[in-house]
Amino acid sequence: MSLDRFSTQAAQYARYRIDYPPELYDWLLPQVPNRLRAWDCATGNGQVAVVLARYFRDVEATDLSASQLAEATERPNIHYQVATAEHTPFPDDHFDLITVAQAVHWFDHAAYHREVRRVAGPGTVLAEWGYQFCHTDHAALNRVLNHFHEETSGPYWDANRQHITDEYARIPFPFARVRQARFAAIKRWKIDDMLGYLRSWSATANYARQHGGADMVALVAAELTRLWGEGEREVVFPIFARAGII
Repeated sequence: MSLDRFSTQAAQYARYRIDYPPELYDWLLPQVPNRLRAWDCATGNGQVAVVLARYFRDVEATDLSASQLAEATERPNIHYQVATAEHTPFPDDHFDLITVAQAVHWFDHAAYHREVRRVAGPGTVLAEWGYQFCHTDHAALNRVLNHFHEETSGPYWDANRQHITDEYARIPFPFARVRQARFAAIKRWKIDDMLGYLRSWSATANYARQHGGADMVALVAAELTRLWGEGEREVVFPIFARAGII
């Protein structure tokens, strides 16, 4: 069963989590011939749901965190509600597209697959994607960021997070006509944006719970600020994606 790891930092998550490039949707949407109903599973604050709402008559967007959904962007054709990936209130044979962005590694995969098969209509597309840790245009910054990501925060990541490093290679995807693709989300960030992003991590929340509310990012903030300098830097998040017919 999915567990709620992001409610405590829902506002941080909504502000600093990346959105996904148009190229990803340009790859995905032509695979979906029918565009009546889409389900964005584990929607968080609705980054993907808002895009899908431009193309589908109705979008259902679910998350197990009510705090996350409270930060979501509203649209007339998006219906947000609390539900897990493994158990939803939807009828059988209902959706044309199901999407899961940066979340499938948290699921009970057998139960989740049963649920997507139940709610999928004929020819429904399931698309899953995630993104790796970012890199900048500055080698010394990358060394500090990578050390913080892999060493400092390493003990505080849930074991499931390893699936991101593996690009979901160990998570079954037993569907038809599987396609894979890679993209990049490119941001122009100031240092406060990067520090805010680091504070949105589940590992940061785990650290705070285990250390009396202490801020793990404070351990690296001064060094990152010195190396970053004034103004913006380019920050690149590599994205991996897969889609198939349920």
